[in-house]
Amino acid sequence: MGPSCALRRTLVRCRPGTSRPGTAEQGGAPCCPVVCRQPLVVLQVHRYGRDPHSSLLLPQGVLSGDDLYDLTVTDGDCRLCVTLEPVLNRLVERNTLHVGSRLRHASFSLPLHLGEGPWDPGSANHVESFRLVSVSVCEEEEEEEEEDEAMDDEDCQQLPWFSFSPEIRPPAGGVVPLLANRSSFLPLWNNRDYSGSVWRSSAHTSEVDTSSAPSSGVDPSPALTGGEEEEAVCAAVCPRVTVRELREEFFSGRHGIGGVVKRLLVVRIINRAHLMYFGKPDRKCECPYKVVLEVCDRSATVCVVLWNTVCLDWYRTLRPGHTLTLNHYRVKTSYTQPSDIEVSVNSRNPAAQVRLLPESSVPVERRPPSPSYTFCSGEELLEVPHGNLCDVIGLVTFVGRTERIRNKDGQGAELLQYRWLSLEDGTSDLPIMVKLFSTSQPEVHDNLFPMCVVVCTRLKVIRDRCYYLTNSTYTQVYCTGQGHHSEMPYRRLRPVHLFLQWLRSQTDQDVLRRALIGGYFIYPPPPVSMEAHMRDRRVQPCLVKGAELKREVESLCYRERRTLCLQATVTMVMYTCRGKEDSCLVWSTNQFPCSPPPSPSSSLSSPLRSSTPICSSPLSSSRLSSPLHSSYPLSSPRLFSSHLSSPLLSSSCLPSTLSPPRPSRVSFLKRKHQTASGEQKLKRPLLTSEQENRTAVLWEASMEFLARTEGDEDDEADEENSVFTASISSFFSGIAMETLPLRYSPAHKERLAASAAMQSGDRGRCFNRQGAEFISPIDSYYVLSLRVLSDSVSVDAVFLPLLSPLLPPPPLCHSNTWLSILAHGSFSSHAPPPSPGDLINMAGQLSNQRLLCVLEACHLGGAKTELVLSRAFPL
Repeated sequence: MGPSCALRRTLVRCRPGTSRPGTAEQGGAPCCPVVCRQPLVVLQVHRYGRDPHSSLLLPQGVLSGDDLYDLTVTDGDCRLCVTLEPVLNRLVERNTLHVGSRLRHASFSLPLHLGEGPWDPGSANHVESFRLVSVSVCEEEEEEEEEDEAMDDEDCQQLPWFSFSPEIRPPAGGVVPLLANRSSFLPLWNNRDYSGSVWRSSAHTSEVDTSSAPSSGVDPSPALTGGEEEEAVCAAVCPRVTVRELREEFFSGRHGIGGVVKRLLVVRIINRAHLMYFGKPDRKCECPYKVVLEVCDRSATVCVVLWNTVCLDWYRTLRPGHTLTLNHYRVKTSYTQPSDIEVSVNSRNPAAQVRLLPESSVPVERRPPSPSYTFCSGEELLEVPHGNLCDVIGLVTFVGRTERIRNKDGQGAELLQYRWLSLEDGTSDLPIMVKLFSTSQPEVHDNLFPMCVVVCTRLKVIRDRCYYLTNSTYTQVYCTGQGHHSEMPYRRLRPVHLFLQWLRSQTDQDVLRRALIGGYFIYPPPPVSMEAHMRDRRVQPCLVKGAELKREVESLCYRERRTLCLQATVTMVMYTCRGKEDSCLVWSTNQFPCSPPPSPSSSLSSPLRSSTPICSSPLSSSRLSSPLHSSYPLSSPRLFSSHLSSPLLSSSCLPSTLSPPRPSRVSFLKRKHQTASGEQKLKRPLLTSEQENRTAVLWEASMEFLARTEGDEDDEADEENSVFTASISSFFSGIAMETLPLRYSPAHKERLAASAAMQSGDRGRCFNRQGAEFISPIDSYYVLSLRVLSDSVSVDAVFLPLLSPLLPPPPLCHSNTWLSILAHGSFSSHAPPPSPGDLINMAGQLSNQRLLCVLEACHLGGAKTELVLSRAFPL
C-alpha cells in the first residue's frame, strides 16, 4: 500500500491491541468511529439473514428487520468488506446506496467482540470486520459527473484486500457473510433466487459405482466407456427399491432404523419447485434452504426434498426430465400431505448419495416415464377454468419492468418479485398475459427480451374480469438463447410444432413494430365503476388521508408497488410531451398563470413537497390581479414556451407534491422567486439584485393578506369555480424513463433490459436514462393536481390514457368527457380521442367535483417515486 491509501490510514486508527477495546473483559470505553475523508466507491452489496450470533453482535439490528448488508468498498488502492450498520439498511432497501455509489464521510467502527479469548483481527474472513456506522451518499448527478474516473470491474478485482496482517490471504471460497454463520448470500430483492458462485452449475453427470459419495453429494467418479463397462453400469443402476415399496414399508413400520434407506432408488424428475429459504434470526442454520422435486418411477410418484448444502450443489443442475439415483436417504411423513411420504435428502445424518444419470445408462425396461405437458394455445385458454394448470409457448412481444409486492397474507416483510409478459402464438387476437413471479431462475429472467420464444410450464389460470396466467409451485421458464429448448422433451410435441409453423410466417419488422419493454403497466384493468372497484379484493377498500399517503409512499422499498385510494378534488390539469416539458397546456382552478405547475410525481425526488404551488394552493386567490390576465382569453388554452431556470431546483427530479396546505414564510419567498422570474421574462429583461430584494420584501408583505380564515372558506370555494385557462411555463424536467414503455431494439437489448430490470448487488446501473436513442410509443401525458378532502394535502399524479399501444383497446364506449375518461382510465374506443386542447378546455367539468381517486404508487429507487392515477370516480 502506498501513502495515497486513505482507507488504510483511516482503518489503522481503529486497530485494537491484543484485546478488543471496550469489551467486557477489558472494561474500557468503546473506541470512537473514525472518518474516511476520501470518497469511496461501492463495488458490491450483499444481503444475508441474521442469526443468533449476529443478534448478539448487533443487538440494535433487531429493530431494523431480519437482514444484514455487507458492502465491498474501495478508495482505488485497496478493497474492504464492511457490515452496514442496521440503522442504515433503508439506504439499500430504497436503492439509494447501490453498486457504483460514491460515499463521502464514511465512518467506520469495529463490531462488538463476544468471547473469552483475545480479539483476533484475522479471524473474520479474509478481512477485518468493520462496521459502516454513518455515511453520506452522493446524488445521481454527482455520480454521473465522476463516471469517467470510475475503475473497470477487472481493475477492481485486482485490488488487494485491506488487512492488518500481510500473511492473511482471502479464502478460496470467496467472500462470505461477516456477522452471521451463513454459507451464502441472499439476492438483494427477493428470497427465491440464488446468489453467488457457491451455487454450483457444473453437471454432476457420472455413471454409478458402489463407492461412497462425499457429504456434498457430488460424485467425482469419471464416466465409464466401452461395452463391458456399459453392461456393468446397467446392472448397477437397476433399482433395488421402488416408490410403491417405500410407501408400503413406511406405513407398515418396515422402513428401517431411523427411517434411513440404503437401497438404490432410480427416479425421473417431473417437476422442480423454486428455492425455499427458511432462515430465521433465532435459528442456527448455516444453509437454510430446501427444494422440493416431484419424481416418479414406473410404480408411483413421490416428492424428494433436498436440504441445506445439497441445494447448493444440485439445484442449478437438476431440471425436469433428468434421471437420478438416490441412496442413503430418509423416508418421512409428508409435511404438506400427512397421508403420504416424502424422501429427505441431506448432506449429513446420513450423507445422501445423489447422482445424475445419462438416459442411456438406464435399461429401457426400467426407465421412469417422461414428464407430461398440457400445452394450451391462446384460443384454448379462453375456455380453461379458473385454477387449472397448463403449459404455454409463445413469442414475447412485451416484457414489463420488474416490480415487487407484499405477501398476500401480510405476514413478515418479504417482497415478491414479478414482471408481466405478453405472448403471442397466432391463435387469438388477444395476447397471453403472464404475471411471472420469480422461479429461482435469475439467469433466465434477466434475459427475457421481446422476440424471444418462451415456454412456461405449470402456470395457473386466473380469471379476474379477464384471464391471465401466473405461477404455481412448480412453474419453470425456458427461453431461447439459454440452450433449453433443444434439451427438453416438449420439443417433439405437436402444439410446439404448430407454433413453430406460425412463427416462421412472421417477419422481424412486423414483430418489432409491436415489441415493447418496461414502463408502467397495470393488469387486469381496474373496474370502471366505484361499486365494482370497492368489491375488488386486489385493492384495499379503506381510504387514506393525505398525511397517510405521505407515510405510505415513504415506506415503499425499491420497486415496490402499492394501490392507494383517497377522496380529492382536481385543482389543475396539465398536458405536456416528453422532452418538451418547458411547453405545456394547463387548466387551473386558480387564476395565477405565471406560477410554475408542480412536477409530475413520476419524477419525484422527495415524498414531501417543501412548498405548495400557487396553482393548486387554497391560499391563492383569484382576486389577485396579474398583467397576464388581459393577455389570454378565458376560453382557449395557449402554448407558452419558456426556458426559465430556477436556482431552487437543481436536480433533474423535482420534489414531490405531497404538501401541507399552509406554507411557511420560506414557502412564500420561494413562490415569489418562481413567479416573479416568470414576469421578468415577459415584462423586462433584467432586474438588479437590489430590486429583487425589494420585490421579495413587498411580495412577502402582500402574501400575508392571503392567510385563510374560517370566514373566507365559502368565498374561496365560489372563487375556485371561476376557471382561468392559460398556459404556464414549467420548471420540471419530465416524466421518469421507467414510467414509459420503450420500443425494443435488438441492437440495444442489454441496455433496454437494464432499464426494466432491478439493479443487482454485483453490477452497477448500466442504463443511461438520458439516452435519446430509445423511443417510447407514448410521448405525451397529463398531470392532475389533487387536493385531498380530508386534510387539503396537494398530490400530483400522472394520468396516461394512451397506453393502448401495449394492449388492444378495450371495448369501452363512453362520452369522452373528463369524468368518463377518468372512470374508464382511457378514451372511448368507439370515437376518436379528443385533442389535448379540447380536453384542457373541458377541464372545467372537474371543478368542485369530489372524486374517489385510485393511485398506483411505485418507488423507482433513490429519491424517485412514481404516482399514477389509474381511476377516478365521482362521489
